[in-house]
Amino acid sequence: MESADGLNQRLAERVRELRKARGLSLEALAGSSGVSRSMISLIEREESSPTAVVLDRLAVALGVTLASLFDSSSEAPAQKKEPVARRGEQTSWQDPESGYCRRNVSPAWVPQPMQIVEVRFPPRARVAFETSDPRTCQQIWLQEGTIDVLQGSERYRLREGDCLAMQLDRPAVFHNPTARPARYAVVISTPSAHSTHAIQPNTPR
Repeated sequence: MESADGLNQRLAERVRELRKARGLSLEALAGSSGVSRSMISLIEREESSPTAVVLDRLAVALGVTLASLFDSSSEAPAQKKEPVARRGEQTSWQDPESGYCRRNVSPAWVPQPMQIVEVRFPPRARVAFETSDPRTCQQIWLQEGTIDVLQGSERYRLREGDCLAMQLDRPAVFHNPTARPARYAVVISTPSAHSTHAIQPNTPR
C-alpha cells in the first residue's frame, strides 16, 4: 500500500488540479460540495487525511468519480502503452474514519467509461455517502462476508456471490453487520469516457 504521505500528496494534487481546471475558487468548491473552505485548503496543502465522506462530496462537486481522485495527475496516457494495471501499480487507500480499504483496480490511463474498485470492509464498519448523481451507476459484487446496503427506503443484505445493481440517484449507507471482514468489487459506470472519468458536476446547492 502506498504510504499515507504519498496518498495525501496524490489527493492534494488531484483536488487542486481538478478545481483549477474547472475554474473554481476554494469558496466556490466549498459552496458546491458542502466541505468547508478551510478543510479543502488543508487537503490541498497535504495537511489533512480526509475521510471517504469528505472525498465523495468533493468528487461529486468536481464532476468525477471518487475512485478517480486517487489517479496520479502526472500519469499521462502516452506514458502507459500497455492497457494493464499491474497489482503493484494499483493505488490502495484506507478511510481514516471507518477503516475500510479501497483499491483502484482499473488502469486509469485507458479512456473507458467504467472503473473497477476492490473494497475491504472491516467488521461492524459503516460508511454513509451523502451525495448522489443519477448519471452514475455501479454494481456491487460481494466476494466474501456480508454487507447491508441502504438506499432511501430500500435495504439489501448481500452475501457471498450476490451482485447489486445501483443507480446513484440517492444517498447510500454501507454497513458490515457481522464480526467478520467483507470484501467486494465495485464496477462504476459514468456517462463520459476519458481518462479523468469526468461527469458533469451537480448544480451547486
